[in-house]
Amino acid sequence: MAVSPYTRRSVMTILFDYLALSLLSTAASAGYMFSDAGISSRSDLFGKILRDEAVARLNELGKVSDADGYLERTFMSPASVRAGNLIRGWMEDAGLRTWVDQMGNVHGRVEGMNANAAALLIGSHLDTVVDAGIFDGSLGIISALSALKVLKINGTLGKLRRPIEVIAFCDEEGVRFQSTFLGSAAVAGILPVTALQISDKSGVTVQDVLKENSIEISEENLLQLKYDPGSVWGYVEVHIEQGPVLEQLGFPLGVVRGIAGQTRLKVTVRGSQGHAGTVPMSMRQDPMAAAAELIVLLERLCKHPKDFLSFDGHCNDISTESLSNSLVCTVGEISTWPSASNVIPGQVTFTVDLRAMDDMGRESVIYELSNQMYQICERRSVSCVVDRKHDANAVICDSELRSQLKAAAYSALKKMAGEIQDEIPALMSGAGHDAMAMSHLTKVGMLFVRCRGGISHSPAEHVLDDDVWAAGLAVLAFLETHL
Repeated sequence: MAVSPYTRRSVMTILFDYLALSLLSTAASAGYMFSDAGISSRSDLFGKILRDEAVARLNELGKVSDADGYLERTFMSPASVRAGNLIRGWMEDAGLRTWVDQMGNVHGRVEGMNANAAALLIGSHLDTVVDAGIFDGSLGIISALSALKVLKINGTLGKLRRPIEVIAFCDEEGVRFQSTFLGSAAVAGILPVTALQISDKSGVTVQDVLKENSIEISEENLLQLKYDPGSVWGYVEVHIEQGPVLEQLGFPLGVVRGIAGQTRLKVTVRGSQGHAGTVPMSMRQDPMAAAAELIVLLERLCKHPKDFLSFDGHCNDISTESLSNSLVCTVGEISTWPSASNVIPGQVTFTVDLRAMDDMGRESVIYELSNQMYQICERRSVSCVVDRKHDANAVICDSELRSQLKAAAYSALKKMAGEIQDEIPALMSGAGHDAMAMSHLTKVGMLFVRCRGGISHSPAEHVLDDDVWAAGLAVLAFLETHL
């Protein structure tokens, strides 16, 4: 049966929890250790208390913004730097050694009993979209730090069998430079050196903005950011689901089976600029009308891929079936020049975000879409350029990590709600995550956390306090397997 919402704790229980935390923290700081007979369920107690701290930190981080009235933190913006400093302080509070690398990623590490062992990396991103919610990215970082703080307080942080490193990646969303995974791709060693010269809308490059923040980076030391694969045991990421499945199933947590592949395109349509009142309709070469037809074509193709894709080697029956279940396409940005109400535009540019679980099928869609776009532009006597700005293949999460995270999620929910009869759900992710980049370095695993209505990339994004608690307990249970 589905897990019901958790029973709220009484005021007296909360007061007891805080009193216990205060006493235990003071004693631990003084070097005292506790016998198992002293407190039989310290981890459970600490997990409950750190729920409140984690929620408070999420709210605090959610106020760190470059905009007034809504949340926005893009790559190396002033708010992004402030958020990184805040996170770095929380890392140190959890007992971690911290540093900021030359791409602006914030790291916190504890060596455990064997500094030479392969490290477990846990991470997510500190940047946001424009008008964002407070949980996307931040929840994964804070859940990990909360769990590590529990280990610090109960005296077991130094007993970890391998190093644990938490990474707050500087840029996953790709809002400022239209190039996702700048942070994790650098760590994974797949960020091309040409990325340093990508510019934002103001003409500022990635290298420029790093220099503005006193970070000198060159092609040579960008390559040095890559971790040695032999030094990494695996990568784990906790993230809100950004979809409605867990809520429909009634589960706070789910294990991720894999992540959809993604392609981002920039389509530029050029026509003949002219006066809105003097050029006859039959003589126009209007890139706006052409762009509108291209966007409708994209929608039709992505809703009904079987009607468009042939079986001539570019696609097969299995791929089209997979596409029918997973293909999504979005035009999220349109710009026009000169953008005046009484001028036929000379140029229109729009973006395409295309995702699918099947990489071969995704390539087939792009091939067919490009062909038909060029045909439409030729018929309308306008020029059309389709640039691929970003590609990421689908990722299948490691079976060992999936099993361990499933057991950790089960342990967390059992502590909170008693016996769990049903299986922990296994989901596919339609959203891209830093785990996609990190899969080029090491095995990856992900844990999803329920969010209200499946809403994300919006200020309406919401996670129950108890689900934040569940995420922290699950990470704690997972870390305890490394003691």
